[in-house]
Amino acid sequence: MIDQTRLLEEVELRNRSRKLYINYRRIYDPDHKELPGAYQWQVDFHNAGATHPERLLMAGNRVGKTQCAAAEVACHLTGNYPKWWQGKRWERAVHWWAGGDTTENVRDIIQKSLLGEEGEHGTGWIPAEALLEVKYRQAGVTSVVEMIRVKHRNGQISTLGIKTYEQGRKSWQGTAKDGIWADEEPPEDVFTEMITRLIDKKGVMLMTFTPLNGPTGVVQHFEEKRVIPGSGIYVKNVGWNDAPHLDPVEMERLKASYPEHERETRVSGMPLMGSGAVFPISDDAIVIDPVPIQPHWRRINGIDFGIDHPGAGAFCAIDPDGEGCFYVYDIYRASNQTAVYHAAAMKKHGTWIPCAWPHDGLNRDKGSGIAIKDQYRAHGLYMLREHAHQVHEGGKDVSVNAALDQMLEWMRTGRFKVFRTCRDWFEEKRSYYRKDGVLVRKLDDCISASRYAFMMRRLAIIEPAGVPFRPKITTPIVGPARWRANA
Repeated sequence: MIDQTRLLEEVELRNRSRKLYINYRRIYDPDHKELPGAYQWQVDFHNAGATHPERLLMAGNRVGKTQCAAAEVACHLTGNYPKWWQGKRWERAVHWWAGGDTTENVRDIIQKSLLGEEGEHGTGWIPAEALLEVKYRQAGVTSVVEMIRVKHRNGQISTLGIKTYEQGRKSWQGTAKDGIWADEEPPEDVFTEMITRLIDKKGVMLMTFTPLNGPTGVVQHFEEKRVIPGSGIYVKNVGWNDAPHLDPVEMERLKASYPEHERETRVSGMPLMGSGAVFPISDDAIVIDPVPIQPHWRRINGIDFGIDHPGAGAFCAIDPDGEGCFYVYDIYRASNQTAVYHAAAMKKHGTWIPCAWPHDGLNRDKGSGIAIKDQYRAHGLYMLREHAHQVHEGGKDVSVNAALDQMLEWMRTGRFKVFRTCRDWFEEKRSYYRKDGVLVRKLDDCISASRYAFMMRRLAIIEPAGVPFRPKITTPIVGPARWRANA
């Protein structure tokens, strides 16, 4: 007679020993019905490895950054990749290092993620059936792993050495590696050694940390080079709003327990810029869950052309009731695309919505001699007659800082809101800052697009009734609720 209890225990043990395979369908499959798209940022981070040898997952606490990297390392060590994988692949055994700041943290975080609890090895991301050997080292702390040997799917043996930053720079010298995973930010001299170990094999670097030390040299290395075409550097910022598994009540409790000067970084995953932040206001103050766009709300889009950077668009709406709240309800950002592609994307919510654009839209294409704005107009995008500007008593104002300051004022008074789904907008907001009073414009595509729309909000319109047409914008009617739009 079969012992049902023992059978169930055996099934549970086998499932726990195959976490990597099972979680392909549960957590890591963006099409899975239980969690549709909940962890798309993890998938994006993995797939970016195809073209970006250096990747940084700069994230808030408890969002899953360590698990994300541990899962990828397990994929490389075993050679088993999920069906959706478009990132870096090895068809042979690989040799990696992984490291963190202290012996205790490495044991309790990296080691546990990869192997499982002590005495239950094989219940972490490395499947039990692939785990060949676990070698320990004497470190003054019990159960500290030094080396893991893993069976690759082709029969070869992969290795993973585990180190700490407290061992010093020299411990990171040695042979070439296929990849290195740094969990927590390393000192700059250790980081330099890591990069050096990857040169010969054209290896990959994974970094996962919460930037509590501010804009350090390592952070600046990634932030300043991420926007350079061909740099091979990718940065993904993830905050609590991007982690749907976190319990709202628990989030509030944790937030209150953090020291005030660390709170925003631990929540948003971005280094504190202090007085240099362009928008020194928490995400919570402006984020809003998506709400239906009402028929009487006025709408306007903003576009950033992306001549030498990603093209971006912001889809905005204005609630004329009360004080006229300005909403960024959707965004768009894409690299290496032509005007016809961007124009099609900007018509997503309707061809009747006017589009605000920057003054560089007056520049003419070197080949055709046609102004950039007219190229988009030729592809059916409803472009406003003039480039984005604000109107004051003294005339037209195109000042970037003046517009940003007014956006901040609206944020502080509760009149500027951004839908929670606009994750790229929040990622840009967290890294947008001034250095020595000068705006550092490195990753501001979505924010710029929303700024153009905000500057031209006086020309936002209500959706026309009946047959769609291209409205002709004239002078606004007195009062905040209505604006004139004639065919």
